[in-house]
Amino acid sequence: MAASCCGVKKQKLNNSMPSICCNGSAVHPNTFKNGYSVACRDMCYFCFDVLHSYLHNYDPPRNPAFTNDAYPLFVTWKIGSNRRLRGCIGTFSATNLHSGLREYAVTSAMKDSRFSPITKDEFSKLYVSVSILTNFEDAKDFEDWEVGTHGIRIEFLNEKGHKKTATYLPEVAIEQGWNIEQTIDSLLRKGGFRGTITNEVRRNLRLTRYRSEKIMVAYGDYVGSKQNGHA
Repeated sequence: MAASCCGVKKQKLNNSMPSICCNGSAVHPNTFKNGYSVACRDMCYFCFDVLHSYLHNYDPPRNPAFTNDAYPLFVTWKIGSNRRLRGCIGTFSATNLHSGLREYAVTSAMKDSRFSPITKDEFSKLYVSVSILTNFEDAKDFEDWEVGTHGIRIEFLNEKGHKKTATYLPEVAIEQGWNIEQTIDSLLRKGGFRGTITNEVRRNLRLTRYRSEKIMVAYGDYVGSKQNGHA
């Protein structure tokens, strides 16, 4: 199930921000298989290929050469010299990388409800990041994680007693300059909590922390890879 990863547009922490509901949950690998790094630049090049084919109604690219093992993953698109967020969606379900990146390269670019779909004219200004998630752990409380090291996923009950979830990838709190409490409060708002955020609200949420292996590639690097024989 799809989840949005972040609200990297500058937020006012007392205001809500629309987002795609983060409610994905499934089996999580606790370590990378055999201890090796998984994320690679070819994954980002593949995302560019997929989005380019989609925007121009071309046949989709053939399957890539990198591993097709299953991991939770997110694809993030940013744009311009200030790298403004243009879309970020992924899944906490362990998903085969070839099909997962095909799906979320397009979904994050075209169907993030916080943004209009990415256009052909924007394509040459894009950056894409692939995040592979691992090391999922249940936290003791809302403070049991480290800014800049862990991504976090929270589950909580809103004012009407409905279960809600939301997540931020590890880089979000650092990019925003938030401490632990500010990040939690922002994530509650992102997940749809509209009431007053108190220490009791924070203590009652369930937090899962995780780590992310992230690779980012700019459009210029993508073009260079094509010129150097990347297919």
